Amino acid sequence: MRTAMGVWRWRRNPLRRPTDLFEAWVAFAALVCVLVVAPAVGWVAGLHVDGTLQRAAHEQRQERHLVPAVVVRPAADAESNSESESESAAGSAADPSAQRTAPHRTQIVAVWTAPDGSSHQGTVPAAEEPPRPGDRFRIWTDARGRLVGQPLDPSSAVFHAGMAGLAAAICVAALGETVRRLVVRRLMHRRYIRLDRAWAATGPDWGRAGAGS
Repeated sequence: MRTAMGVWRWRRNPLRRPTDLFEAWVAFAALVCVLVVAPAVGWVAGLHVDGTLQRAAHEQRQERHLVPAVVVRPAADAESNSESESESAAGSAADPSAQRTAPHRTQIVAVWTAPDGSSHQGTVPAAEEPPRPGDRFRIWTDARGRLVGQPLDPSSAVFHAGMAGLAAAICVAALGETVRRLVVRRLMHRRYIRLDRAWAATGPDWGRAGAGS
């Protein structure tokens, strides 16, 4: 509504002040920023982020591999914590809130063969609970058999790119509106100063005969 009122001040009006015309141009520039510049910046930013993430996802899919692994035994830290877990289980009977805590995934020792043919053994989270020796599951590794995370999914890359573009557009629109508000505030301040000066010059003679007021 304020933008529409600012544009309306372009009309020829004997009461229009120079600052009104300047404020109208500022309002129009802010409107263009919100409706044109912000979406364009968001679109460009989204395309740039999507291209970067898609390249990263492609590289990860080329460098990371799903390889079969076999459970050997529970990890040493799981065995050492068995006594503390039994004590906490006894305490959970008296404290119902302890029973609502989410259980953590068991750490196990597993063996796997890397894509280059080398054999590896390490500690990984169990795919199923409870883990049993000899169970088979798959893990993500690089070409040398080192554990890595799951590669980025292309659909996830598109989602993150869209969110980045939306955030960029909102930031540009917010910046344009903030600048408009600051300019209008400054103009209002200058108007009040001029009004005070005019009143200081005219006020003492207000209503006096022959003063021309």
